[in-house]
Amino acid sequence: MPIRPENRDRYPKNWPAISLDIRTNRAAGRCECTGHCGLDHDGRCQARNGQPNPVTGSKVVLTVAHLNHEPRDVRPENLLAACQLCHLRYDGPHHRETAARTRAAALAAAGQLTIDLEATQ
Repeated sequence: MPIRPENRDRYPKNWPAISLDIRTNRAAGRCECTGHCGLDHDGRCQARNGQPNPVTGSKVVLTVAHLNHEPRDVRPENLLAACQLCHLRYDGPHHRETAARTRAAALAAAGQLTIDLEATQ
């Protein structure tokens, strides 16, 4: 997955080399997901870089996911070579949480008041 320009400083300078090493040497061009994404792969995901995804049929572009969602943490055990499907499914809950915080911060910055429903009960 491409890194957004505003997030590039969150990754180490040698991220392209680290990512390439994980995808090609360790994973040998195959998704390493064994259910991290919530799908039952019956072992390891069968998606291979450049081939049609066995689930979606779209061309696989192997990516590298950070299991703890921290781009600076490039320890091998925190990285997972993943097809787009597995990567997006794994990151989904984190993306929803981040988006909700971003929306709330934007509303607060615009002067929007919030109601604490728990305090009113």
